[in-house]
Amino acid sequence: MTGTLVNVGAILLGTLLGVLVGSRLHPDLQTRVLHGLGLVVLVIGMDNALEWRGTNALFVLGGVLLGGLAGEALRIEDRLQAVGDYAQRRMTSEATAPEHESTVSEGFFTASLVFCVGALAVVGPIQEGLTGNADTLYTKALLDGFASVALAASLGWGVALSAVSVGLYQGALTLGAGLFDSILTEGNDALLSMTSAGGVLIIGLSLKLLDVQDVKVGNFLPALIFAPAIAGIASIF
Repeated sequence: MTGTLVNVGAILLGTLLGVLVGSRLHPDLQTRVLHGLGLVVLVIGMDNALEWRGTNALFVLGGVLLGGLAGEALRIEDRLQAVGDYAQRRMTSEATAPEHESTVSEGFFTASLVFCVGALAVVGPIQEGLTGNADTLYTKALLDGFASVALAASLGWGVALSAVSVGLYQGALTLGAGLFDSILTEGNDALLSMTSAGGVLIIGLSLKLLDVQDVKVGNFLPALIFAPAIAGIASIF
């Protein structure tokens, strides 16, 4: 759980800094920060995606294609957005100061989506749970910390509430990773395929941060299940 706790702390610290200096940050500077994050995320995604060289690229390709089709059929991204919109309406309707609560709610759900939907939020906790290596989560903590500064500067302290989402989500994945210890062992095709597919998703996230294309990464999340599943089935035969 060390990696997740560091991640939570980075979000809280980043939010504090963003709230304190938010009024002083020029919009162009906020854009530069997000674009810088996008470039770093792109490099991380490419590094993870190249894990396919240790396995069969068809496992990754099949996982991403099937995962994208399944995610689109399930409308994962739309459902996540709908949940956020519903909860925000509930919070706003019960608020005594609608404008203030609306900003807090928007910050919470926007940040939760950014911090939890990314492939790092899935691969990192499972990796720590299986191997004890939290390097991926430390990298994610750095990225989330800087991103929370930019988000909090424009959306306010509601971004800090996303730390609860991150703690519960990633913590559950880390604690439950032992269920996959006989399947996703370090260096095998299943784990390499999942890591590579996660890298592809991270590249998609970087394109969104760079304002190049909204890839709707949420709809590709099933790829993290399909890729190792295909590798596992192939190993049987």
